[in-house]
Amino acid sequence: MVMATVKKGKPELRKKVHPAVVIRQRKSYRRKDGVFLYFEDNAGVIVNNKGEMKGSAITGPVAKECADLWPRIA
Repeated sequence: MVMATVKKGKPELRKKVHPAVVIRQRKSYRRKDGVFLYFEDNAGVIVNNKGEMKGSAITGPVAKECADLWPRIA
């Protein structure tokens, strides 16, 4: 979980700091099986303190590591 700000989105969410979970990143990372994985963009979802999503849907792919670590998001 990271603290993040909203760059594009609803005006009531912008210009504030929110807890978020990163679901995609452009920087490549290595999985345990040796595969290097990276995505087209950086993306995250805003969550509450319990780790539950504030939104209702995620557009685009979600990294398997994120889905395993945060089951309420996937």
